[in-house]
Amino acid sequence: MEEKKPRDIKERTFKFALEIVKLCRELDERPGVGRTVGKQLLRSGTSIGANVEEAQAGQSRADFINKNAIALKEARETVYWLRLLRESGECANSQSEPLQHEAEEIAQILGAIIVNTKKGRS
Repeated sequence: MEEKKPRDIKERTFKFALEIVKLCRELDERPGVGRTVGKQLLRSGTSIGANVEEAQAGQSRADFINKNAIALKEARETVYWLRLLRESGECANSQSEPLQHEAEEIAQILGAIIVNTKKGRS
């Protein structure tokens, strides 16, 4: 991941999804369980940004919160798959740790967006 992270959550989750795609491309080239887990990671890791993007066009405050809550759940799932890949030895720490850290940060940001929106602060 790049040193300087975008401040805009849409851009940040898009860049994160690009990194997930790159990792999953590598996992897909290998036989075995890493390929299977990589497919799960690809789904959850790219879904975060897609849901954030959808939230921007939410039809109501509740819809905005719901889409961001889905993105938050996907971010947490992504952390799980990255941890599983690392601890099972299917993925090098140098590849998975920065992505896991970024997924955790994105989850914190999404959580804050949800809480602030519920409180009436955008």
